Amino acid sequence: MSGPDVTQMLDMNHNLYAALRQGFPVDLQQTAIETDHGLSYSWSDLERGSAMLANWIQSLQLPASSRIAVQTEKSVEVLMLYLACLRSGHVFLPLNPAYQQTEISYFVANAEPALVVCTPANFGWVSKIAFQAGSRYVVTLDDQRGGSLLERAAYHIDLHTPVDSKPEDLAAIIYTSGTTGRSKGAMLSHANLLSNAQVLKDYWGWQSGDVLIHALPVFHVHGLFVAIHGALLNGSKMLWHNRFDAQRVLA
Repeated sequence: MSGPDVTQMLDMNHNLYAALRQGFPVDLQQTAIETDHGLSYSWSDLERGSAMLANWIQSLQLPASSRIAVQTEKSVEVLMLYLACLRSGHVFLPLNPAYQQTEISYFVANAEPALVVCTPANFGWVSKIAFQAGSRYVVTLDDQRGGSLLERAAYHIDLHTPVDSKPEDLAAIIYTSGTTGRSKGAMLSHANLLSNAQVLKDYWGWQSGDVLIHALPVFHVHGLFVAIHGALLNGSKMLWHNRFDAQRVLA
């Protein structure tokens, strides 16, 4: 099975989100994600939710390709935020929610994000670090669809045209684990991520009707890119688990 040429897809779409969007089913009211808490999100929900977030981000008038650091618990809304960063032409920087002040100080100082998203519980110390490092905005998001991020995005329309990104433009930064030294930011472009997604879609043999069990975190490569990109490109439903639980996954 062979998919469209990556270069052709980017020449046509100019933006990774636009390429992923082509995989959505024609009927956007179909279920895209079912969570382990009984929530259901349609493909339309992903499209509209990420559009509202992208419009809010663009209302901030950040410099092009600004870093957006995200240290929150896993949620579908984090996925929408990732898609919104792609749509608005900014760089998604996911951070492990287990990181404490020393680690966050390093990552924020190193990446210099213009916008930081954290949990409401950590807002006090995260915002202090972020503002001292020069970040312009800090907002909150929890895993129960609460926080100032969604409150602000709610005032924006649910229609959005992805910005015209070049294939080499940055889409995300993923920091290495730091096992052999200080963590380093791996800079990944729209073309990098689409090429990886298309190759994996072909090699995994995705077919119509496939369903993905998503039980990984979304702050590292496999959970965020390998799993999610494949499902989106194939228009496949995800069964979303906020945390890995062996019995639930087997069931």
